[in-house]
Amino acid sequence: MKRIGIGVLAIVVLAIVSLFAFQKTIGERLFERAVANNMARDSLAGLGDGLHVGLCGTGSPMPNPDRAGPCNVVIAGEQVFVVDVGEGAGRNLALMGINAAEIDGVFLTHFHSDHVDGLGPLQLFHWTRGASTAPLPVRGPTGLEAVIDGFNAAYATDNTYRTAHHGEQVAPSTGGGSEALPFEFAGDSGVVFERGGLSVTAFHVPHDPVDPAVGYRFDYKGRSLCISGDTARSTNLERVCAGADLIVHEALQPVMVTEMQEQLEARGDDAAAKIMFDIKDYHASPQDAADSAQVAGARMLVLSHLVPPMPTSYLYPAFLGDAESRFDGPLIVGEDGMFFSMPAGSEAIDQTDLM
Repeated sequence: MKRIGIGVLAIVVLAIVSLFAFQKTIGERLFERAVANNMARDSLAGLGDGLHVGLCGTGSPMPNPDRAGPCNVVIAGEQVFVVDVGEGAGRNLALMGINAAEIDGVFLTHFHSDHVDGLGPLQLFHWTRGASTAPLPVRGPTGLEAVIDGFNAAYATDNTYRTAHHGEQVAPSTGGGSEALPFEFAGDSGVVFERGGLSVTAFHVPHDPVDPAVGYRFDYKGRSLCISGDTARSTNLERVCAGADLIVHEALQPVMVTEMQEQLEARGDDAAAKIMFDIKDYHASPQDAADSAQVAGARMLVLSHLVPPMPTSYLYPAFLGDAESRFDGPLIVGEDGMFFSMPAGSEAIDQTDLM
């Protein structure tokens, strides 16, 4: 019996060792396959001519593991721009198969921290993943220089490490950081960028006390897109975005935020409760966004910068309230990785998922 017991034990040990060796082989094969698939992934390759927008971040400053901070990537023909760059945006762009080295520039709607705090990683990726010899161009309203100077100062030492370690061929000493390209326009709106058939119009939106705060309209080969930035309901947005194919609009559900405020007050967390009270007056509700899209005559409405966090789609009906009844077109609650294509010479709006 003793010999049998030792024999059985030896067999069990041998089986365990074999299992671990088998798992290691499987793990190595899976890793090799993942590297081959993901490192070579390029979502922009073969993309048809037209206007496209991807949601590289649909969250807010409130913690949500499934949503990065506010970020949109806009592709017009061969030009690629990012509008706002919240925390986690650079990571999401990579997961979506969009190489930061191919980004032609960034547009910022305003300088709230959650709309700019992903700029550091993005400018690093833009530089080192394409051996860029010039900083990342960043456009935005008055006050932009101070923001960019701060990021450049924060990353200056790191930049020297990258060049020293990887060399000038990979990390050219002239390519780190960002370049501030502020714009001004007279009145409520104005064209702030034109190139290669693309026209970008900036328009003022109400986000007091944040000033300036703007949204953007992109026009390319007969297709049009508006991105609201942070705003209460805006008649200026409704005017500038008239006839847009698609509006990406921020949304805060005041009923849900009020519930959060009351819970915080009951716990004695007066500071957090005050924040919940304050944020309701300078954001648009889903109903407001739907009303604006209807007035503008937009063909599709996508909600982003969602407040409060939406950890599951089961919460979407409560978040929307009666917004869907206020807008005649498709109304979509945005999620990170969603991608919308508006082909040139067509009226189609195609939706895919890049994450």
